[in-house]
Amino acid sequence: MAVTHDQSGPRRWPTGPMAALAAVFAVGMAASPAPVLAQGAVKSTFGDWQMRCETPAGAKTEQCAIVQSVQAEDKPNVSLVVIVLKTADGRSRLLRVIAPLGVLLPSGLGLKIDSTDVGRAGFVRCLPSGCIAEVVMDEDLLGKLRNGQAATFIVFQTPEEGIGIPVSLDGFGKAFDSLP
Repeated sequence: MAVTHDQSGPRRWPTGPMAALAAVFAVGMAASPAPVLAQGAVKSTFGDWQMRCETPAGAKTEQCAIVQSVQAEDKPNVSLVVIVLKTADGRSRLLRVIAPLGVLLPSGLGLKIDSTDVGRAGFVRCLPSGCIAEVVMDEDLLGKLRNGQAATFIVFQTPEEGIGIPVSLDGFGKAFDSLP
């Protein structure tokens, strides 16, 4: 699937079962907040999600995100960090996933919520901490995450080999609602 980019702003992931995920990649050029937020101070825990907060360099206010770090059950060297945050202007909600280095980038990142295939998104870039995919969450995707039991993110090491990494959605709704 070819992804085109324009200057009109972030793309949204359609969330129908047959829809391919359209990628949105808005990682800051200076210091990426993803690794910083994944390491920020834990403020509270909601089920399997942690709220972590930190004041990014140059920012006047603290930014918080809900975070879950997981490993593939059968491959301990394959892990993900899933980060959900609201943008500083409060207009967008972002789902950011940091996958391990070595994933097959053209295959993108797959997502299933419970047994529903949500689709795939591409990766924006790779940093020393991993490769990043990011999307703006619409109400449909947010609802599926709130009401689901488990999300499975799928990374590929070869075109034929997808590795499903389960992420618990226990506590997601309360954690998201607590984001400032």
